Amino acid sequence: NSAPPAANTNANTPAMAAMTEADATAKEKAIWDTIKNKDYEAFANMLADDQIEVTGEGVFDKAGSIAAVKQFEPTELAFSDWKFMSIDKDAFVVTYTVNVKAKFNGKEAAETNRCSSAWVNRGGKWLAEYHQECAVKPAMPPPPAKSPAKTAETPATVAAAGSDPIANEKIVWDLFKAKNYDGFASLLAPNFIELEPDAVYDKATTVKALSGFDVSKAVLSDWKALKIDDDAALVTYVLKMPAMPGMTMPADGERHSSIWVKQGGTWLAVLHHGGTEVMKPGAMAAPAAAASPAAKSSPAAAAKPSPAMKPKTP
Repeated sequence: NSAPPAANTNANTPAMAAMTEADATAKEKAIWDTIKNKDYEAFANMLADDQIEVTGEGVFDKAGSIAAVKQFEPTELAFSDWKFMSIDKDAFVVTYTVNVKAKFNGKEAAETNRCSSAWVNRGGKWLAEYHQECAVKPAMPPPPAKSPAKTAETPATVAAAGSDPIANEKIVWDLFKAKNYDGFASLLAPNFIELEPDAVYDKATTVKALSGFDVSKAVLSDWKALKIDDDAALVTYVLKMPAMPGMTMPADGERHSSIWVKQGGTWLAVLHHGGTEVMKPGAMAAPAAAASPAAKSSPAAAAKPSPAMKPKTP
């Protein structure tokens, strides 16, 4: 007897189809629907066990996210500005803007936020791994033209990034402080995206915007890292910096996060999300600030970070 056709060889174990932008967008909208429908069991089932959410009040683990959404009742959701990025066959990122009308602890609220989420394939199931939001704010004016920053005339050798996202991020900030913007650019993937309250930036606009500001007095703290898969990792931390012309920094700082991915044997940053204002526990109870699915929490909902998030000292 002849062998069966090759097309039927793997009929019982089909290869997993590549994630598409349409499917990725649908998954992200579906998780919002579980919150809107108050289906908290379905919401929990869509989260990875080591899921984190970076909020103004802190970095929540899965339990913290589930507790927090029970305080948040979205009634109207309007999405726009979707961007999709495939990290590898087992992970992807979506970014977007969401305009939300909601009740938070029974009080009416509305806000527009920029959002980023990472999803990972675990055992054949796509699960939400990371989420962060920052409130949309007016665009910042350009930096003063009287003293434009320049790239270092003799750039120092740029340290190679590796699998430790905290070490990678510290390399980036050292390059900022040295005004080595070419070195900084070399650590960004071609499809790099940055989300800030004023805009969404690509690689070129990120480098251009940063070169206009003095970050020499930046202070970084509260470092935490999360392994997404063998070729991707996330770092989140708090940034404090003095106010500068055209830029106001919250008194308690901002939470920033980056995703690093191994591409062609080299680790590069593919996403940075900044501008999430640090707030005291319970601050989100104010009715004027209730739009995030998990960032809207009572003090009781502020759970400790996941064990997967490993704090390290700077």
